[in-house]
Order: sequence, then structure tokens, then C-alpha cells
Amino acid sequence: MTLRIYNTLSRTKEDFRPLDPANVRMYVCGPTVYDFAHIGNARPAIVFDVLFRLLRHLYGEAHVTYVRNITDVDDKINARALRDYPGVPLNDAIRRVTETTYQQYQKDVTALGCLPPTVQPRATEHIKGMTEMISTLIKRGHAYEAAGEVLFDVASMPDYGRLSQRKLEDQQAGARIAVDAHKKNPGDFVLWKQSTPDEPGWDSPWGRGRPGWHIECSVMSKAHLGEVFDIHGGGLDLIFPHHENEIAQSRCAHGTDVMARYWMHNGFLQVEGQKMSKSLGNFTTIAEVLAQWPGAVARYNMLRTHYRQPIDWTVASLEDSQKVLRDWKQGVEGVAAAAPDAECVEALSDDLNTHAAFTRLHALAKAGEWAALKGSLLLIGLDLDAANLGEEKPVAVDEVKVNTLVAARLEARKAKNFAESDRIRDELLALGILIKDVKDKATGEIKTEWEVRR
Repeated sequence: MTLRIYNTLSRTKEDFRPLDPANVRMYVCGPTVYDFAHIGNARPAIVFDVLFRLLRHLYGEAHVTYVRNITDVDDKINARALRDYPGVPLNDAIRRVTETTYQQYQKDVTALGCLPPTVQPRATEHIKGMTEMISTLIKRGHAYEAAGEVLFDVASMPDYGRLSQRKLEDQQAGARIAVDAHKKNPGDFVLWKQSTPDEPGWDSPWGRGRPGWHIECSVMSKAHLGEVFDIHGGGLDLIFPHHENEIAQSRCAHGTDVMARYWMHNGFLQVEGQKMSKSLGNFTTIAEVLAQWPGAVARYNMLRTHYRQPIDWTVASLEDSQKVLRDWKQGVEGVAAAAPDAECVEALSDDLNTHAAFTRLHALAKAGEWAALKGSLLLIGLDLDAANLGEEKPVAVDEVKVNTLVAARLEARKAKNFAESDRIRDELLALGILIKDVKDKATGEIKTEWEVRR
């Protein structure tokens, strides 16, 4: 059976031909560990977990390498460390932020049914490789030093912008060159920047500093998958500038025509018909979803929409997903799983057409072919034997305590004490309380509603 993939690089669906069928290689951009991952971050984790499972089914478990990185050096992490741990030495504060967030992410994606990637490298483990790649880019005339930074020279790469289909001259038009006067071109991006004594930094040929975001993935993918590999995945928002700049760095450093042969991008997620935003009060973390819904329900709900299409995350769709899985669970209980259904595998092999795959699963359930259904669900990462899809026992709630905590959190938000606000949110979650910030359409004020999780 031939796997077909929509390749963002060519804007067409192509037959997948791995460089080496005995070593299929995939890289997916993972989280920047400065805050709990939101439900939009769950989409690439789930989508590319399904692809990982499918590749292992098609080529053998021992022949697929899946790398998903952890970005643990970033200015957002620095800012969070200063906010949450005032007075604590910055390196110690950063470690607390990254470890707490990393552990929560692992807990979240495991609950969503995702397998551990083959390798999960951290950016801080690859600083030496980053300085070496930057030095190579400078020697080859693709990077330069200016104003304490090392910058990539986008004009040095004739086909820069191929992935995003952005022309360099279009990016230059109307650019505010005065803001970054040290750049040769407005589109030049940072490879290395200086660190102050209070910021994390590493020694380099250009002084004590830290890497830019893009260079991290170029180095980690090369270290674990080689200069050219099969599949690179991530969210649609990463096409430009992140993935475009990854390609530029990697190709120019290695002298290759491509970095990855197939580029895959999942679509955006909105909540109840609106873009997810803290200002709208609909920003939802994975942990908050899992406090209310079983991980299997969230996973199935995410996969009902084709991965390249936008998805509307609604309570109604979650309720429907839960009902479907409850019905299927009753059918597959006590049944030994058969091999995945051929039509289901065929649907997944058509650019991860989970919608078509689920249509086939419904047909199997209707026909009472429970063994084939169970085997197919396992391929998609839905283990209904292990899933708790029943109603949870009512949670005893101290309403006075909950209302006091909710009010305290609201006051903390008004005072911009976000560390305390987040702490109270986590305390409420531990009590089995799900909170939601709602914007009053008349006054514009944010009000907090709460409910007992399911």
C-alpha cells in the first residue's frame, strides 16, 4: 500500500518514497516549555503521532525514527522565570520553569494517547552543534556579525522563500529598515545574540550569548536524522518564518538541495467558532480539557477533522465524540483485536484522511465487526480497553472555598500577578474545578465561571 502525503513544498499530494525504507525519519517541532500547552498545541502532537503509528505499521516499528524537540532556551522562558521566581538566581528559576512545564507536557500528551517519540532532544543539549553550524554559515558567506549579533543573510540564498512562496523582494517592500539598521536585509534573522550577565548564555566565538530560535531545530534534526531526512512536520503557523529559516540554515550549511523531502502542516484550531485568545476568555490548556474530558475523547474529537483543515473545538463535538466511543467500547469489550482493517489503513494512507477512516470505522461497528474495529482503533491510538469513558463520581465541592479562590484569582489577574493567578488556577484544577474566563459583551469586563469537571 502506497502512502501519499500532501507536501507543502510542492503544494501537491505525492507518493511517499523514503530515502531508506529501513530507516524512515521524521522530525516535528515540539513545545517551547514556558507555560502549559494549549489545546491548539495538542493538534500536531496527535496528528503526527498517528503518522508515526502508520509509518511503523507500513515499514516496521524498528525502521521508523521520530524526533520531537523540546525548546528549553528562549526569551519567553527567561521572562516567565523572572515573573514566577523573583529573587531566585535566573538559571535556577529557568530550570524550575522548564522542568515543570516539560513534565506537564509529557503528562498531557500521554493522556492524549501519544506514543513517546524515538528521541526528544533539548535545545540546551546542542549548543555546541549550533555554534559549529553558525561558524560554517559564516565561512560559506551565508551569515555575518553585526551589532553583537550573528545574522543569516537571506540574499545569499537564491531560492529563499520557496516553502512559504514568499519572494525576497516582496518582504523588502515597505520594510522598516531603520528599526534594524545593522541588517543587510530586513528579512535577515538572528542565529546568535549576546546575553547580558543576568541572562542565560554560553561561550562562543562571538562572545557569551544564546542561539536564535530557528538554528535550534536545524542542529537537532541534523544530529539525530542527518543532513537530509524524510518528513518535517508542524503547525501551519510555523511555515514562515520558522520552517523557511530552518531550510535556509540547513541547506546552506550542508550544501544540499533540500532539508526534508516532505513538509507537512496541520491547520489552525478555534474554540466555539472564535480564535483562541486570552482576551476573549476562551484560552484553554490541554490540562484543562483533560480535567473535563477523557483523553480518548479529546483525541478522537481532534481527528474527526482532516489535519490540514481548520477545526472548531466545541463542547457539542466533544459530547458527540464521547457518545461514539462509549458505544464502540461496549462492542469491543472482551474481543481480541484483529489486524487493522484494510480500508481504514488505505484511508489513513491517503494523506492521513482520518475522516474517511472514521467513516469506515462506523461501518465496521454497524456490521458488528468488532475485532477489526478494535485493531483499527489501536492503529489510530485509541485503546478503548484502557479508556475510562463512563461518568465520573460526583465531586464534593466546597462552594465557599471555590468562590473565594475564584475571586482571589480574578484580583490577581487585575493586579497583573499572573504567577499567583496561574497558581490558583492549578489549585482549582486539583480540586476538580474547571474555570472559564468570559468577556462580558456589554462592559468588556472579564468574568470567571466555574463548573465541576466530568
